[in-house]
Parts: sequence; structure tokens; C-alpha cells
Amino acid sequence: MSDLQQRAEQLLGARVRASRRVAGGDLSAVSLIELDDGRQAIAKRGPGAPIEADMLRAIAATGAPAPHVLAVEDELLLLERLEANGGPSGAWESLAGALALLHAGRSERYGWDFDYHFGRVPIPNARNADWAAFWADNRLRCHLPHVDPALARRLGALADRCGTMLPRDPPASLLHGDLWGGNILVANGRVTGLIDPACYYGDREVDAAMLTLFDHLPAHFVERLALLPGWQRRQPLYRLWPLLVHLRLFGGVYRTQIEAELSLLGF
Repeated sequence: MSDLQQRAEQLLGARVRASRRVAGGDLSAVSLIELDDGRQAIAKRGPGAPIEADMLRAIAATGAPAPHVLAVEDELLLLERLEANGGPSGAWESLAGALALLHAGRSERYGWDFDYHFGRVPIPNARNADWAAFWADNRLRCHLPHVDPALARRLGALADRCGTMLPRDPPASLLHGDLWGGNILVANGRVTGLIDPACYYGDREVDAAMLTLFDHLPAHFVERLALLPGWQRRQPLYRLWPLLVHLRLFGGVYRTQIEAELSLLGF
């Protein structure tokens, strides 16, 4: 019996009949566990499991769909297995409703109580009462030591101007933080769960920007989001953060997209 099976049995109080690896993104090891009592669970192995568990609980507390946390240790997270047989393209109305619930979760300050990570790339989440300053420091300047000097100069100049390009005090909404299609579970046209979060409190336009990286957002979905005037101008600035993370994780293929977004912003 594997170590994973042993830990799952101890934490769930039932014998593991079988376990197998399943697709689960690029940054964690994910397995499907089948128990003798008929239950199934998803096991995620990797650092930061307790923080992710808190994030999933925060999502669920808003009423937005998220898997129930069954058990958690330092590097093991056991989750309810949710039904999934499709992607967001068949569930835009349901996703709009889920995001309305999620983004209604509020805080007095931007950020999160703990830093997080995407693989080896840290996500600094230090709290701040000024949204533009939070974005400049925690989503742009944090990357400057890790990119080449020419790109760092352009990003630094943009960070210096965030105060004139972003609202200083939009509602501090609960964000999923990594909202792309692979992290949206859908079954029969309904969103069953938002998974693999990187939550913090911030401008809800950030989640919309992440969605646009890999999906085309239909007009009726955008209308349901009811974003503030000028949101289109801010989308390239918000897309830069996930693109910079991808650049550091996966290499220079994302450099062209980053430069295109900087050009759209005039930098």
C-alpha cells in the first residue's frame, strides 16, 4: 500500500480500495481515491495544502460552488469529488451566477493573510488599503528581479503608473485568483465547482481578465458581470500577472504576449 493510501485511510476512516493518478494541472500531483464504503475523493499532494483548504472554505462560505474539504495535512489535501463532464463554454450563465456569489465576499483590505505560490513562483499577498499599490508591488514589481533588464524596465515604468491607471479603492471582492477553464468544473451546463484557487481580495475585474487568457467571453456573460466603465482598458494590466507567472514557470513562449499587453498599455 502506498503512503498516499495509508494517509488517506487514517484521515478518512475507511479502507482505500484503489487509487490512480488523474489530470490535475501542471503544478501538483492529483489522484482519485476509491474507498470501500463507496465514497470517492480527490487527493492533492504538494506544499501549501492548508492554505488551499482555507481558500476553498472561503469560496464555499460565499455560496459559490467548491469541493468540500474532507481532510488536510501539511502537504496533502483530500477533497470531495465533484461531477464534471464539460467546460465553461457550455455554462456561461451558471458561471456568471457563481462569480456573483464569489465576488460578493468582501474584506476591508486587499490581499490575503498568507502568501501563496504557483509552483516555485511565490504569490505575495501582503495586505494593503490601496488597490493600485497592491497591484504594483505584489503583481508587477515582484517579478522584476526574475526577468531580463529590458522587460524589467518596461514593467517597472508601468508599475510606477498604476496609481493613474487603476482604481485605488474598488470593492475588495473575494477572487478565485486562477480562474481559467481548467479550474471550472462543469456538468450538464452547470458549474459544479471552482477548484485550484489562489484566492485573495481585490478588484473582481482580475478574474475576468484571467478568463480572457484562454477563452472568448460571450457578450451575454460580460453583461451579467456588470463590470465598471473602463474595464476593457484595465484588462491588459490585469492579464500581465498570470502571463508573468507563466513566463517564469514555462519559459519564453509567453514573452510575446507580455510585450503585446505592454504595448496596448503604452509601455
